[in-house]
Amino acid sequence: MPGEPHRFSRAAEDLIASLRRIPSEDPRGIRRRPSKGLVELIDGLRAKYGIGTPTAEQAIRDRWPEIVGPANASYSHAIRIDERGRLMVHASHAVVRNELFLNRDEIIERIRRLPGCASITRLHLSQG
Repeated sequence: MPGEPHRFSRAAEDLIASLRRIPSEDPRGIRRRPSKGLVELIDGLRAKYGIGTPTAEQAIRDRWPEIVGPANASYSHAIRIDERGRLMVHASHAVVRNELFLNRDEIIERIRRLPGCASITRLHLSQG
């Protein structure tokens, strides 16, 4: 840009600072980057962290009573999907945990039909 001063490399900036016997402008480990506008920054963060977009976990939570049935849904809930494609499910009673365990193949099949949930491979059931 015509109005901005010339930018020297980091080594040149350090050399000039040492010749003039003044401290370097930036600490050693900091990199200078061009400034971004607030809108661009927020859009980048929204895209990076998936803010405002539906997730597979939310789709499963929204349809949990349809997937496992209303009786089992009142005593269990889907927690999260781990990096290996396992759906972590918490059941509050042993009977419900056993019911989910016995029907896990059918439950996984129903989950995989949901949009964005094709990567679910197994259920990991916990009780407590």
